[in-house]
Order: sequence, then C-alpha cells, then structure tokens
Amino acid sequence: MPAQLAESGNRPRTAALFGVRLGRITLLNLGAQIVIVMTGGAVRLTGSGLGCPTFPSCTDEDFFPTPELEINGIIEFANRALSGVVGLIAVLTVYAVWKAGRRDLLPTALGVLLGVPAQALLGGLTVLTGLNPWSVAAHFLVSMALIAVATRLHLHTSTPGSERAALGGPRRWLIVAIAVNLAVVLALGTVTTGSGPHSGDPAAGRTGLDVEMISRLHAESVYLLIGLSILAVLLTRDSLSLVHRAAWWVLAAEVAQGVIGLTQFFTDLPRPLVSAHMLGAALLVVATARLCFLGLGPTGERSRPDGPALTEPATGS
Repeated sequence: MPAQLAESGNRPRTAALFGVRLGRITLLNLGAQIVIVMTGGAVRLTGSGLGCPTFPSCTDEDFFPTPELEINGIIEFANRALSGVVGLIAVLTVYAVWKAGRRDLLPTALGVLLGVPAQALLGGLTVLTGLNPWSVAAHFLVSMALIAVATRLHLHTSTPGSERAALGGPRRWLIVAIAVNLAVVLALGTVTTGSGPHSGDPAAGRTGLDVEMISRLHAESVYLLIGLSILAVLLTRDSLSLVHRAAWWVLAAEVAQGVIGLTQFFTDLPRPLVSAHMLGAALLVVATARLCFLGLGPTGERSRPDGPALTEPATGS
C-alpha cells in the first residue's frame, strides 16, 4: 500500500498541520490557556481590573484605551486582546484535530474553543459588575477547568494509550478524590483572594468574609490534598511507571504551592509571590489532569501519539 501511494503521487494523511505535528499544536493550545491566566493575574495585581471601565469597548466613547486611562487601561485592554489570540489558537487546534482524522477528540477541542468566548463574556460581566469578587472567582475557576480540558486533549495526542493504566478499586477512587479535593482547594483559594487585598481595583468590593478563617480552611484542604497524594504515590508503586511518576509530580506541585502559599500569607501577600501562586495553581491542575489521564485510562486501549487508536490484532486461522 505505501508503494502504491508513492507511485500515484498521493500522500497518506498525517497528524500534522503546516508541518507542525498535532501534539505540538495541542501543547500550544494548553500553553495559551496558562498564559491568559497569568496575564489576567497581572491585571488584578497591578490594579488594572477597571482600567477599561466598560465592555466590550474600553470606554463608552472609545473602543481602544485613551491616554486618560494611563497604563492601567493599556494593561486591561492588552489582556482582552490576548483573549482573541487564545481563541485563534483554539480554532487552529480544532481544525488540526479534524485534519488529523481524530474525530474522537473533536468534542474536547470544541470544548476548549467554546470556553474562550464564554470566558470573554464572563470577564465582561466581571467588569460591568465592578469586579464583583464572586464573578472574579468564577472567572478564575473556569480558566482552571479549561486548562484541565486542554491538558487532556494534549495528552491524547502525545501519550501512547499503552502507557495508561485502568486502575481499579481504592486506587481509582483515590485519584478521583484527589481531583475533587483539588477543585475544593481552588474554590477556597478564590474565596481567600476575594476576601483579601489585590482586588484588581481600589474601588472593587470584597466578600466580607474573615480572611484568616478562610485562609485556614484553604490551608487545611491543601493538607488533605497532600495526604491523599502521598497515599497515591505509595499505592501506585506497582502500576505503570508513568502513573507512579505522575503521582510524584502532583505531590511535588502541591508541596511547592503550599510553601508559596504559606510564605505569601506571612509576608503580607507580595505581588510576585501571588503571581507565582497563580502559576503554581495552573501547573497543579496540569499535573492532576495528567494523573487522571494516565491512571483512569480505559481498559485495553492502545493509541499512538498523533494518530487514531490502535486495536489489538485479530487472532485465529
């Protein structure tokens, strides 16, 4: 068959677009989701959340920021413009998935794509409500969900299915518990942020909750998450090496996040540490999504990177 294709001048379909393999395109898609979180954090930490006081234009009279808005308007508008770039990358990813013949991944790719305008609308609502802390929290949590989905999409195009393990029994439920606990940790983290400084604008409201109490709840949920992850490291020693290493990466990310979180709490939340904590949260989501992908894989699946699933060869005479 390959010789016949070569003779006819036809080329078999490959999982590449413009010379770029699908795995790299999905990695770019994931990276874009992380970058937009960091730039959103920069908007909040510089007090530029209302640099453009309305949406979708920057002001009621001008679409672009005016000199009167100074640097805050530029920072906020730049973050909005970057959302358009993230959307274009998501469109390219959907097209690349379709071009590669990976119809099984289209729903996941479309999920990331549809999440981008949804996030833009939620961001607009956040501005129109004067940076309501609950809206800001929802904005961040949706970003974390998009990072998890983008991670899974990338892993489907870059990790052989033979390296996945369909763990059962307590180990499977343990990984699920880690994912659920992480969701709780992230939610409490956003409430903590919404109760403290760095609101994004001096005029922005706060939740009114006790910062110290919420911080303690957040810290205790992190301790539980670390405990579950230590247990996962111990219980996956006899499974595929990638699953065990994935558990170690989750634990390492959690410990790093815990150190950053405690340091920023006792040093009055310096901006660089808050930014590092946001990046750590995104990377922890990536690590946990990878653990779920590798440890909760379907039984009997064998897929190759950048290609359709492989099936076991038929036996018999």
